[in-house]
Amino acid sequence: MSILRKPVTITKLAVRKGLLLLTSPRVAFLFGEAIFQLLSMRQSQGNIDLLQVKRVLVVRLDEIGDVVITTPFLRELRRNVPDAWITLVVKPAVYNLVELCPYVNEVLTYDWNVSRYLGPLQRYWRALRLAYRYLWQRRFDLAIVPRWDSDYYHATFVAYFSGAPWRVGYSEHVTRDKEVYNKGYDRFFTHVLNSGRNRHEVVRNLEVLRFMGGKVEEDNLEVWLSKEDEGFVECLLKAHGLLDGFLVAFGPGAGAHKRIWPVERFVEVGKWLEEMYDARIVIVGRSDERHLGETLKQGLGNGSVVDLVGSTTLRQVGAILKRSHLFIGNDTGLMHVAAALKVPVVEISCHSRDSSPDHCNSPQRFGPWKVLHAVLQPEKSISPCSDGCFSSEAHCILSVSVGQVKKAIEKLIKHSKGWDGPKGGKNVIN
Repeated sequence: MSILRKPVTITKLAVRKGLLLLTSPRVAFLFGEAIFQLLSMRQSQGNIDLLQVKRVLVVRLDEIGDVVITTPFLRELRRNVPDAWITLVVKPAVYNLVELCPYVNEVLTYDWNVSRYLGPLQRYWRALRLAYRYLWQRRFDLAIVPRWDSDYYHATFVAYFSGAPWRVGYSEHVTRDKEVYNKGYDRFFTHVLNSGRNRHEVVRNLEVLRFMGGKVEEDNLEVWLSKEDEGFVECLLKAHGLLDGFLVAFGPGAGAHKRIWPVERFVEVGKWLEEMYDARIVIVGRSDERHLGETLKQGLGNGSVVDLVGSTTLRQVGAILKRSHLFIGNDTGLMHVAAALKVPVVEISCHSRDSSPDHCNSPQRFGPWKVLHAVLQPEKSISPCSDGCFSSEAHCILSVSVGQVKKAIEKLIKHSKGWDGPKGGKNVIN
């Protein structure tokens, strides 16, 4: 048996390596160029002229927060190309959030969530399939990938296979990690940006537009809700007796365990809010965070808490946050939704103050934008972490105390309009 297994294993490895070779940047580029020459989809490039752009593709395959942070870019892009057809590509889980975006003509989805076995090949063929079924017929003039950091999602391939003669994105050389992970990706773009260090992601997105010769008038975030979304929340709040009073939204989850502040500390803060401010609490989050909502509700243990984790759409969560007076949570996409709706935010971050401002967990890159807020960070990374927390569990974030969060809440409340002091009958932040 051992003699027969060896050649089978070698054959599988050889096939796998051969298939992965097809998805290497150099081979993919040569393959793509051959296709586009045959389809007569290659034109002279030169400098980008937005006045000549009739069809634009924007590829934003990241998470909820990244997409919300891109909303100023979408609005300002529409201002600069008012008559162009704009197509936005997002991952399926974010579609509901951008479905009503008034600045694009259509929203398509690309699912980058693949199995570990031959993942790059799966994404490669999905990008080709999307291009063949939907993108080539639109004959895009311009394709844009606003993401500054490493492209883990094949957004670059989607933009390239669109066939657009002008393709814009951040260079593979903007970070060391990107130089490794996206080596050779610059060849897929006709125009690349190399700037952008020590900036918020909103600014970086808008820099792409300025790089193309566009003008920026506003940089406010947006979230678009329907009457049905707001009606759903009206009924929900009424059913739970939450139409009046000080409503606080808790977001106890996050995309990584290291970014999750212990639930028992949220419980302490929640009990304090109820006692001091007669607060009503609503818990929001993704479906895979239901255990956090259940634990938090159980810990608070009374009728003034509503657990909605995993039971609403993204827009419905937005409508809930719009009716809230304060959001308290970790570094997560719903924090950005709250900020876009001008809800004061208390963010609890795992990223220490002495770590790199360009780290993917840095509030300097992804903190609440243009809203009354407080960001609580560890003063220093806890050993063995350095220049950012790299633990697989809550680690550096444990340095943020309940007392610090309470003080931050008090300051936000006092700086908000319509505050009458604790223990009043109607202690509501307007």
